[in-house]
Amino acid sequence: MITQYADALIAASFTPDKVGWIGWIVIGGLAGWIASKFMGTDKQMGFILNVVVGIIGGVAGGFILTKLGIDVKGGGYWFTFFTAVAGACILLFIVKLVTGRKG
Repeated sequence: MITQYADALIAASFTPDKVGWIGWIVIGGLAGWIASKFMGTDKQMGFILNVVVGIIGGVAGGFILTKLGIDVKGGGYWFTFFTAVAGACILLFIVKLVTGRKG
């Protein structure tokens, strides 16, 4: 009985379709770094700013996709990653537009 309870508890706590806050930091860091490489802003940004841009880009991308009617809650890690990269690219594009930097 204890092993059945433990198995049920482990199965309930392991949900691969949800990303925790550590996952957001890791995915945000990678997404911010890739977006900064893609947008040509990597030389001005450090590790912390890459993470921040990736997390904000993920939130912004998720917001945009939700407004377009796409279900983002059950997307999992890959969907979250691609959403964060796209959102971070959009964020960096807007920042470059506002600041007037060429790259």
